[in-house]
This record gives sequence, structure tokens and C-alpha cells, in this order.
Amino acid sequence: MTRSEHQTETLIRDSLDRLAARAPDGHAVRDALARAGRKRRPAARLALAAAAVVVVVVGVVSGTQLLTRPDVAPAASRPVLGYGPEWLPDGFTEQYREGGPGITPQVRQWLAGPSRITLMAYSTADPEWSQTALKIAAIKDQALVHGRVSMLTGSGGTAELTWLTDEQHVLVVQILGIPDARAIAQRVADSVTAGPVGVRGELRFGPLPAGLAERSTVVRGSGPGDARTELTAADPARPSVAVVRAVAGRDAPGVQGAEPATVRGGEGFFVASATGRDAMVAVRLPSGRWLTVSGARPEAELIAVANGVQLDPAPDYRWLGRPTS
Repeated sequence: MTRSEHQTETLIRDSLDRLAARAPDGHAVRDALARAGRKRRPAARLALAAAAVVVVVVGVVSGTQLLTRPDVAPAASRPVLGYGPEWLPDGFTEQYREGGPGITPQVRQWLAGPSRITLMAYSTADPEWSQTALKIAAIKDQALVHGRVSMLTGSGGTAELTWLTDEQHVLVVQILGIPDARAIAQRVADSVTAGPVGVRGELRFGPLPAGLAERSTVVRGSGPGDARTELTAADPARPSVAVVRAVAGRDAPGVQGAEPATVRGGEGFFVASATGRDAMVAVRLPSGRWLTVSGARPEAELIAVANGVQLDPAPDYRWLGRPTS
């Protein structure tokens, strides 16, 4: 506990002690309430006021504990990605993770300049991937990954290797911009093992507009210094189409045509939609970083989403810019 928090708690405790010493017992309060509709004597009004202050102060204690909790949302509700490679070519560092609830695809990405290695995990419960085994069986260009028949496509600096690691998961390794990409894809896929890694950014959605649900969480950056957290929400009937997006990062939005708006109780701005651009609200956070919320929604809804966003005081950006973790 910090010195400031200790002083605050001490002041609250002292106030409770003073109020408790002055307040009447519970019978007096109940008698006063039972006489509702009759003219209250000054003493009765004072007793009720004292009891109300006790409730308010207790509420302040609870609120202070809530705001200072290190974990603003259950860890179980954050995405966990289930797979990772144990081998990568030299020079590649992890710069992207994405996951979400249900059958949302899991994505991890490593970059070295313009070259890219991506590992994706899909659920066979997703209709788009439910027939993968049949597709692999029908293709001529096959390979083996951990003893399972896989599908290998591409040539030159581009390749893609797809296989079922079990009956519930389809894994895909994509290689872009690396010579002899097919051989690299095979070696990366052969090194993939099951092992959970988290996606813990600095934002969590609060209340969302009716008909929308959380779709995905993305953490990206070349290192902790330029980390970004991106959240998307979508209509559960069309989960692949993001409707609302919330982003926290170090850079100001820098858009034209902004109008002042009150966001999270402070000075923010609103930008109306235009051709090829959704409407957006933005505000600078106490940390100095920027929060933007965008989507094809009314200004009031975007502000409400921004006001409800939870800020995580302990995001995990340590893995950004590392080879594997």
C-alpha cells in the first residue's frame, strides 16, 4: 500500500469511528423509519442523516478498494493462446498476439524487417474450418507434421502449412518473405508445441451497445515502448465483422475535423464518419497515452463505450520484441 492510500484509509477509518460514536443505536433508526409520514423531530432527522453518512463512507471504502485492485477483470476472461514454436530463424521477434472468446482464431506473429512468420490456431467448430481434414486428404501437395498428414502450399519466399494437431484444432504456419519458405514452414511447424501464453493488454471492455459482444483482443508492437492494445466487438451472428474498436497507444490520433466532446469526464473529441472512415471519439488517458473508440455508431454510443472501458494497471508487454516466450 502506498503512503497516499494509507493516509486515505486512515482518514476513512477515523471518520467511521467518529460517526459510530455519535450515531444512535439501530432501534432508534428503525423507530424513526416506522414513523414515516409524520413530522420528524430534529433529533430523528439527525439520527437518520448520521446513519446515511455511515453508509456513504462504507461505500467510499468499497469503491477505493475496487479502484486500487491490481486486476480489474478476472484473468480467466483474458485470451490464452495455446501453441507456439520452439524454433524460428535468427532475427525474428514476436510482435503480435490476438485471441478472444469461443472459437475466435488465435494468432501469433514474428517479424524481421519485411519478413513474417505467423502461427494461427482455428477451431474445427468453426464452419469455415470444420472440413479441413477432407481438404487435406484431397490435396496432392502433402507433408507430415508430428506424424499427421498436412497440406503444404506456396513457393519461393511464400508458403503455408496446415494440419490438425487434434480433432478440435487446426494449425496454420504462414511464411512470407523468406527464401526457401516451404522448408522453413516445415521446420517451424515441426517445432510447434502446446503451451499457453496470455494476451493481457491495458484495456478491457465494459458495457457494450445492445446486440454487440466482445470479439477479440490484440496486443502488438515492436517492443514495450510502442505497445498497443486493440479490442473489437461484433454482432455474435456475424463475428468476423468488427463493429466497434477500442485502441490504447502512445500516439495521438491526429485527425482532421474534430469537435470537442466530454469523454471519461475529461476533454476529448469526436470525429464524424466519412468515406472510408468510421466515426471516432478520443481522449488522453491519465498515463499520457491515448484511447480511441471507433465504429459505425452514434457519437453517444461511442462515448458510452469509451466511458465504460476498464484500464488495466499491469498490462503484460514484456514479450514484445522477443524471439519466443
